[in-house]
Amino acid sequence: MADKITDVNVSYCAKSNYVTAFRMHYKQDGVQKAWDYIKGHDSIAILLYNKDRDVFPVVRQFRPAVYAAKVKAFTDGQSIDTQKHGGDLGMTLELCAGIMDKEKDPAEMAQAEVLEETGYKVPLECLKKVTSFRCGVGTEGTRQTLFYAEVTDQMKVSSGGGLREEGEMIEVIELSRSDAMKFIMDESVTKPVGMMFAYMWFFFKRDEK
Repeated sequence: MADKITDVNVSYCAKSNYVTAFRMHYKQDGVQKAWDYIKGHDSIAILLYNKDRDVFPVVRQFRPAVYAAKVKAFTDGQSIDTQKHGGDLGMTLELCAGIMDKEKDPAEMAQAEVLEETGYKVPLECLKKVTSFRCGVGTEGTRQTLFYAEVTDQMKVSSGGGLREEGEMIEVIELSRSDAMKFIMDESVTKPVGMMFAYMWFFFKRDEK
């Protein structure tokens, strides 16, 4: 099970393949200031709508950063009691998404992520760019590009689940329209703000010219 988490230990990260910490010194209106920030990757996310069954395929997965924030895992050498703090605390519902870590067109990256995570083989011409926006404006400022694609059952060519060789353990879940509407403001469901925005766009802006 993706939420079966054991042997959790925390340590400071001296070097990472994904993020790098910096400190910017600057003057603002003559006042000396400093701000710490992280260099991360831009990303893509894809809102999928299965028009055959009127459902939204989304992904459920364990996010270590969410788990750490909930259990306050911020001490070097800290061990976490996983009997007390189960892996469910780090489970999220998200759109199919991925980081832009390859020299590819964003739409091509989106197409690959949809196939890997959800098992739908979506033609490039079926991927519509909705918009792009900045994430983590206080810490990263990276850019995420949101795509939308309508899929059918015939496009489902595998069970998805992510790339096991990259350590991904993803469960595909389908939300009905009514569930998605409730989901937007349901604080009991751990989700990124970009997903909330995507559903607001679908229900209230999608048909605008």
